[in-house]
Amino acid sequence: MPEALSMNQVIHAAVRRDVARTEQALRALPEGDSSRARQIQSAWGNLVRELTHHHEAEDENIWPFLEKRGHDRELLAAMESEHVAMKQALSSASTAIAAVATSPTAAHATAAANAVSACSEVVNAHLDHEERDVEPIAQQLEDDPEWKAMAKKLRPASIVDAANSLAWMEDGAGERERSSLRATIPGPVVSLLTLLLARRYKRQVAPAWR
Repeated sequence: MPEALSMNQVIHAAVRRDVARTEQALRALPEGDSSRARQIQSAWGNLVRELTHHHEAEDENIWPFLEKRGHDRELLAAMESEHVAMKQALSSASTAIAAVATSPTAAHATAAANAVSACSEVVNAHLDHEERDVEPIAQQLEDDPEWKAMAKKLRPASIVDAANSLAWMEDGAGERERSSLRATIPGPVVSLLTLLLARRYKRQVAPAWR
């Protein structure tokens, strides 16, 4: 049986999945289909929101915590630098996708797909680096009381935000991701939150991937 993923890895899997299917959706966009273009833009906006919350929480909490504990400053500086590059790549892709929503031509769709592809390289390189070099450190600190207290600051700002995030993590996830998520957060809690409070995701985002 495959090893369970951490919550961080479950989030990363959702990011990788959304970047990939956004590029695919743009390459398959029918000429002039403004409704489909707006769906893609809405789904992309959700990804940017989720990923921005994730990396800003790391910048504000995890990297300072690890630096205080004496971990490799060069590694932490690289993480911050990669976050800046990722933010720039997301912005470029967002601009290109906005052009598609405004004018859904084949040329704009191709340009946006290429921008998302370029963004994918930046994002995936960072996620791979973090999982390779930071994830083992985090695993060693799982039972540390100060780490646990800090980790609470990484949570979404409200229960509604949490519900929408959980719905996003589960949408299109494989069995390993789903079982890992529900090993961290009890399955009934995930089900109840996503059923009752994930309205924004279900209405504004999920239709893009149906």
